Amino acid sequence: MNKKIILFLLLGVRLCAQSFPAQEINLQELLLQWAPVAAEDLNYEEIYESLYSLYQSRLDLNRADREDLSALFFLNERQINELLSHRERFGRYLSVYELQALESFSLDEVRRLIAFVTVREGFGDLRPGSIVKRAVDHYLVMRADMTLEKSRGFAEDKYAGSRQRYYTRYRLSRSKDFSVGFLSEKDPGEKNFFDYTAFHLQLQNKGKLKNAVAGDYLLQFGQGLVFSAGYAAGKGGEPVYTTRRSNLGIKPYNSLVENGCFRGLATTCRLGKVEITGMVSRKRKDASLGEEEDFSSLLTAGMHRTAQEIAGKKAITEQNMGGNVLYKLDHIQLGFSVLNTSFDRDFRKRDLPYNFYEFKGRVNTVFGPHLSVSWQNFAFFGEAARSSSGGYGYVAGLAGSLGKQVEVSLNHRNYRPDFHTLYGHAFSEGSRSINESGIYAGLKYRIRKKWEAAAHYDSFRFPWLKYRVDSPSWGQDYQLRLNYRPGKKFTSYIAYRGDVKFRNPAAGTGVIREPEEIRRQTVVLSSDYSPGFSWKFQSKVQYNAFRAGMQPLAGGWAIIQDIETRYRKMQFKMRVAGFATGSYDTRIYAYENDVLYAVSFPAYYGRGIRYYGIVKLPAGKRADVWIRLAQTRLSDRDTSGSGYDLLNGNTRTDVRIQVKYKW
Repeated sequence: MNKKIILFLLLGVRLCAQSFPAQEINLQELLLQWAPVAAEDLNYEEIYESLYSLYQSRLDLNRADREDLSALFFLNERQINELLSHRERFGRYLSVYELQALESFSLDEVRRLIAFVTVREGFGDLRPGSIVKRAVDHYLVMRADMTLEKSRGFAEDKYAGSRQRYYTRYRLSRSKDFSVGFLSEKDPGEKNFFDYTAFHLQLQNKGKLKNAVAGDYLLQFGQGLVFSAGYAAGKGGEPVYTTRRSNLGIKPYNSLVENGCFRGLATTCRLGKVEITGMVSRKRKDASLGEEEDFSSLLTAGMHRTAQEIAGKKAITEQNMGGNVLYKLDHIQLGFSVLNTSFDRDFRKRDLPYNFYEFKGRVNTVFGPHLSVSWQNFAFFGEAARSSSGGYGYVAGLAGSLGKQVEVSLNHRNYRPDFHTLYGHAFSEGSRSINESGIYAGLKYRIRKKWEAAAHYDSFRFPWLKYRVDSPSWGQDYQLRLNYRPGKKFTSYIAYRGDVKFRNPAAGTGVIREPEEIRRQTVVLSSDYSPGFSWKFQSKVQYNAFRAGMQPLAGGWAIIQDIETRYRKMQFKMRVAGFATGSYDTRIYAYENDVLYAVSFPAYYGRGIRYYGIVKLPAGKRADVWIRLAQTRLSDRDTSGSGYDLLNGNTRTDVRIQVKYKW
């Protein structure tokens, strides 16, 4: 009898015993799982956007290769090997439920994976009239929000536009086939409704043309030293597989982070085992102009409210040309990337000691090779690059399984102070891949069926000065998380994170000051209880501690209670949180539920309470409406915010309304 038939007979028995529906995954909760202790230097909006991109462009199990599967960073090498070997041994997957037959996956892991994969036949064609019919995702989202209290900038007429923020998003796509997208945003205080726009047209898998994107895009190759895009959470709740990167290639840009992408054309052609990618880009970007024909910084905030901010809007022109050549075998991928960036003005940062090695001039070229090797249950990876300044950087590591219970990762990186990469962001402690060396180790251990421990330790050095650090310095970062899941209804974890760094003292005189040691510690205790399909309760307690030099220890805490429920097609989410932080350094970043496509990680600072409520309502067969109301009340002061964002009074109230229409 055919092996495939035997497998399905066995699988059918198992499906009858424990089948489950492929429910829509809550990406905001998934983000929280990999960031149990929030950090201010992580861009959670980009991380969420990358997660959503993976969710929206579900992998076809019958076409996905090793690199595609490794992009799903929650899969270990053992699971990737079994997914591929099962397909080679038994032929095409007939259903996603076939995953239940794989020994390396628990039922919970199968449930999570099913949200990101599919099984389909063919890609369809692009004849007139067929695109809309074959689209899997076709929707329009419109959102408006504002702070009800008037800030100083609006009260004194310092801002050019209205107090509302407007957001529009349109998408027409079919995974691995085509995608058309448009995004726009107007921030509070900006005048133009389309102040920021991003758009793209993408075609995939058309003969030798593997991928082509016109409009706004990013590229991801190697470990991100030259081209970096996609999920890059780095150090967090997942200590093993977020340390590596995958060759994702060209990705349409859908983020609200302005000035962070290429605009032009990029294509990838497949010639046997070789893939050749080329890109060209020309874009006007925000910058701080100097008195001469130069600029001192690229502005990424994307705010155009005041006369000064408007003056820096699209102030310089940036051109990029480059690409990648990738040679792919079953277990080895070898590539080479190059990117040439040129400006129409000289780039000169302020003449300060810590800027001594920073990029200067109009042209920067960065290039280098990258390699990834899969061997048994381990993945080995590395990339090296050199910039036109002569500076170099490299990163190398491994991630894999020592068995069913233990997973480990090691990572070593070294980025010289004169290494300049403008679109690279490899694994690092800092926000850029420059002036840093370090060694990272991660571990996951499944103690028993209900218990799992995850930990990492990172030791790093900065060989040259940094902003607010007037000497070479060092640091370390460590985290331990213990998860407990006795059943489907209850989960809990406790996480501890600490770090040691150096920073200039707040008081002192002189051009250069001796930095003092800064220690931070965070403890989080969280539990989730779902007594039934309609209810969910989440409780969390977080404590932060901070010490600068020989100063007394400062602390801050927050107690958070979330409740979710649903009735028919309506959903309700609410929170009540009390907090007290002794200083700004002990502020607590807390994840909050938000409307679809929005991410909220506000800082709880001072003493007070915060609460919010979200309701999702159906509006006919094709539309949904979200309404969110959030308010913070402070008891220790009569103002909040600073500068033009200063609010008089101890209350801040935010309202957000969103509509999604799906064809």
